Amino acid sequence: MNAPSPNRFRRALILEGLMVFAFLSLTSCVGDDKPIPVDLSKKAESSRAQDTHTITYAYLPQYSHRVSYQRHNPLIEYLKKETGLSLRQIFPDTFDEHIKMVGQGQIDISFSNPFAYVKLEHQYGSKAFARIIEEDGNSNFRGQIICRKDNKAINTLADCKGKRWIAVDPTSAGGYLFALGLFHEHGIKKSDFPEIAFSPGPGGKQEKVVLSVYAGRYDLGSVREGTLDVVAGKIDISEIRVIASTPWYPGWVYSARKGLDASVVEKVKEALLKLERRNPEQAEILKAAHINGVIASGDREFDAVRQLLKKVNVDPAE
Repeated sequence: MNAPSPNRFRRALILEGLMVFAFLSLTSCVGDDKPIPVDLSKKAESSRAQDTHTITYAYLPQYSHRVSYQRHNPLIEYLKKETGLSLRQIFPDTFDEHIKMVGQGQIDISFSNPFAYVKLEHQYGSKAFARIIEEDGNSNFRGQIICRKDNKAINTLADCKGKRWIAVDPTSAGGYLFALGLFHEHGIKKSDFPEIAFSPGPGGKQEKVVLSVYAGRYDLGSVREGTLDVVAGKIDISEIRVIASTPWYPGWVYSARKGLDASVVEKVKEALLKLERRNPEQAEILKAAHINGVIASGDREFDAVRQLLKKVNVDPAE
């Protein structure tokens, strides 16, 4: 047998020395140092405790999340400063998700259309405390029924019979319910439409209705008044014609989920009611939100919406 080479012998000695050193270091640590206990549950509880102090605010997603953020982030920052509360805007993807999140306690302050509010009150006990004044100074708003300007088959509401209709969402007020009520008043039933489609996907639902009509995918659409201005940079809105406008109904509403601390609601309400167009800084906040101001409100103001629901046979529990 050949003797091991000097190099191999040296490598073996070095390896053995390292192993002995590692063993001695390990036993030294075990003998002298005690492990430091880490209770991860305390960290989790701390996070939850912080979350309970954050008030969540959500804008019913009638427009894209980008538009929702641009419109309401300055308002959120104002409310945080004015109330001293920690507020955070969150972005539900759909009308249904928004409503369910209120019921689950994930949305504290909801800014929604009056139809969604009636559902929130009926299903989960939310309570209205304020509503907006529109940019035109009106505390009410309405919907519009639209078609392409070059659509020769539709000139009046009666012409909408037998045509394909795209609406915003089953829980949209200006973009569905108000139009449904107007058709009902003119003797036009849901069954008179071969198709009633709803705007697909998360957010941006009002815009998608206009774009679908513009592209000729549907014969007519229903949106809340003011939506055409939102899409003016995307399409030539002169190619869209308003067939009819619906009656006026109470405007968009601020409501608090059931169980939210009354002092929190009062702080938010007072801050909203303070907003003034005559104050240059606040005027920018209102301009961004596309509102003229905020007024106090209560549940009974939305009885007109409840009566409309009965008339068109829509159940707020659904």
